[in-house]
Amino acid sequence: MPPRIRTLEWIPNQPDCPLPGFLRLVDQTRLPETLAFLDVKDPPALWQAIRSLQVRGAPAIGVAAAMGILLGIQNLAGTSVVALVAAVNETARYLATSRPTAVNLFWALDRMRQTAERLAVIESDPKALALALAREALAIQAEDVAMCQAIGRHGVRLLDGVQAVLTHCNAGSLATAWYGTALAPLYVAQDEGRTLSVFVDETRPLLQGARLTAWELQQSGFSVTVLCDNMAAWLMRQGRVGAVLVGADRIAANGDTANKIGTYGLALLAAAHRIPFYVLAPTSTFDLSLPDGSVIPIETRSEDEVTTWGGRRTAPHGVAAFNPAFDVTPASLITAIVCEKGIARPPTEAALRAFAAS
Repeated sequence: MPPRIRTLEWIPNQPDCPLPGFLRLVDQTRLPETLAFLDVKDPPALWQAIRSLQVRGAPAIGVAAAMGILLGIQNLAGTSVVALVAAVNETARYLATSRPTAVNLFWALDRMRQTAERLAVIESDPKALALALAREALAIQAEDVAMCQAIGRHGVRLLDGVQAVLTHCNAGSLATAWYGTALAPLYVAQDEGRTLSVFVDETRPLLQGARLTAWELQQSGFSVTVLCDNMAAWLMRQGRVGAVLVGADRIAANGDTANKIGTYGLALLAAAHRIPFYVLAPTSTFDLSLPDGSVIPIETRSEDEVTTWGGRRTAPHGVAAFNPAFDVTPASLITAIVCEKGIARPPTEAALRAFAAS
């Protein structure tokens, strides 16, 4: 089973009513040294938590954004339905500026906005509308857990005969409401009594693999080995990897997939060594409005993330640094995309659209 600690949780002020309340997050910037929680009580605090990677991972960002809408409206339940809907739209527009690549952020905000506008037509009581939105946000969280569990059940079928896997960045429980995407099949296999070893890319420059994935898997009793990103090729050459499992932040209609920087290179290595390369993500990560990965927006982050570490300068002053947070892996390098609806092997636009529509 995944760690018992929930990445994020809505905490109501009163146990019998969801509003008012606040969002409690695991502060992922402090792992693995310290397990600390951050209580988020307004949209600006959530915006900063998303931007600074205190909460990260596409599904977790989506759930947090839905709950962020509640932070923006809970003090307006005594005004009017019109004011409440306006606050939903304003909060959604604001939170949408926090990070550009993970489509789950925009998917969750759009769902909350559409729910508010749909119910406003038939609901005249602002308090009742606010409570309905709270139920919608909690439903998004519950659905994320269920989707991840389904991804695990489908994905574990791809690991028959596999003794060791390699993963990049963090697509586990810490990146979702619970259970994870790329790591979900490992937890299912563990529940079935199977023993799998996991190699974890450190994932430069912010070390989400070394800091987060290794910590999470260790907590659950896995045999974990961390390696520098540039060691993956030699590990594969030695025949020590049976499959590569990664998550996704956005999947275009043709199957091109945006994920943490370094994923594209890992897919090339897997293809060269004839190792299956699997992307595991919920359908909420599909962006079928984009024909291919060339139009996926890629976030560029501060040069300091590359040129410094732990407050210490590691590159000469005055040199430039290239720091895209994501890259795009072409569908042609992806053996299969696993979502909660099943397995697209190979990933085609027809298969992805069928899953999204079902």
